[in-house]
Amino acid sequence: MEPSGALLALRAVQKSFGAVAALRDGRLDLYPGEAHALVGENGAGKSTLVRILAGVHPPDAGTMTLDGRPLVLTGPADARAAGIAVIYQEPTLFPDLSVAENIFIGRQPQRSWKRIDTAAMRRRADELFARLGVRLDPDRPARGLSIADQQLVEIAKALSFDARILVMDEPTAALSGVEVERLFAVTRSLRDAGAAVLFISHRFDEVFALCQRITVMRDGAWVSTDRTEETSVDGVVRRMVGREISALFPRVEHVVGDTAVDTAIEVRHLTSAGVFDDVSFTVRAGEIVALAGLVGAGRSEVVRAMFGVDRYDSGEVLVAGRRLPPGRPDAAIAAGLALVPEDRRQQGLVMDLSVERNATLVRRWKLSRFGLLGFGAERRSAQTWTQRLQVKAERLGNDVSTLSGGNQQKVVLAKWLATEPSVLIVDEPTRGIDVGTKAEVHRLLSEQAARGVAVLMVSSELPEVLGMADRVLVMHEGRLVGDIPRESADEESVMFAATGSTS
Repeated sequence: MEPSGALLALRAVQKSFGAVAALRDGRLDLYPGEAHALVGENGAGKSTLVRILAGVHPPDAGTMTLDGRPLVLTGPADARAAGIAVIYQEPTLFPDLSVAENIFIGRQPQRSWKRIDTAAMRRRADELFARLGVRLDPDRPARGLSIADQQLVEIAKALSFDARILVMDEPTAALSGVEVERLFAVTRSLRDAGAAVLFISHRFDEVFALCQRITVMRDGAWVSTDRTEETSVDGVVRRMVGREISALFPRVEHVVGDTAVDTAIEVRHLTSAGVFDDVSFTVRAGEIVALAGLVGAGRSEVVRAMFGVDRYDSGEVLVAGRRLPPGRPDAAIAAGLALVPEDRRQQGLVMDLSVERNATLVRRWKLSRFGLLGFGAERRSAQTWTQRLQVKAERLGNDVSTLSGGNQQKVVLAKWLATEPSVLIVDEPTRGIDVGTKAEVHRLLSEQAARGVAVLMVSSELPEVLGMADRVLVMHEGRLVGDIPRESADEESVMFAATGSTS
């Protein structure tokens, strides 16, 4: 690592939580005018390092310097005062406040008598969104915003600090290609203006397109730092996981059922005014069908309506030929449906509950006797499924919030796979998780198809869509515009349909 000239430098930084050493040897040099990637598997210590930079956690040992002088952060306010802004992987907005209020929370512009200047706040929010090249109403409540829009609000909040150091933790995980390009344009302009950017991502195409250097972490410790042009994706992956990844899209051989007799779920003319219109398709037993399209195309809204989370205006959903009552998730579960939602923290998990309690939430009534749930039954069920999915947790009794993002995703999968569904719906199943865990999730989905489960997968990652799906359904502006078999699907055909192009 280059020792001199760094705007921010970390050496031998350590952090433990009880008996767990989350960070054993954090090392990093950030230079002005440079974008620096930080990569590693979930649980490698990246998030802990980010929280130390944000002032959330004080380090137990090691040194931090800013402009060559010792840096001590006693809280997030110290980090902001030092010019460090952090965009977290999971948006943390106040749902009942407006978009503008979330951006300027605690530092609202004021008029006389310390009254909040709402007009100035709204104007500044508009200016920030103009820099990002997006349109968002500053007055609308944060509640109900998509994950992509929530992330854009977080980015606007970070930009409002005029930070010298911008830390971006998986900022593109829920963004479409167009939104990613807008974000990269803003990031490059900040970098060119002299800011130091720390970019954390599991998407290697983005890392190599944006960053000048790449630092790899593994098991809480620094492994290497290389200039981007002097390394490769294969080299980075080997250092990240300490082993070869034989296949990112492992496919267990599975037999797709006959269209006429083995249709597991059928959607007929499903319509929700202003959201999606006249959506019809089928998924057969043993088939993996990908629902592709740009962010905002209506994919998540369709699967939420299918499961009964959202209501729809017309159409019907049939499971094994039987009509599913709308707006009834309990009926969907009883019919054999499972839904792994896009937002695992807000919709998939109860963050203050234990790993074992989360893993058994959907099956608690089956595990109980005479209406009483025994801790033994709950623990045995949780152990079975967390072991099958190789969830890394110190104790199943610990809060699920203590797990890495990838392991939280495995707990959500464990919760639903334990119901032994006939139809498994997964919405962005690998969002924000590392390459090793992605391969494990892909293997699990393929194994479910081999068992005869119908799998419907919403994904914004084209390699995942093309690598996993037997068939690709493409949505554009709320309508289903493509049904492409595996042998005909490629990036060009999917993107043409997703963007509404005709040739």
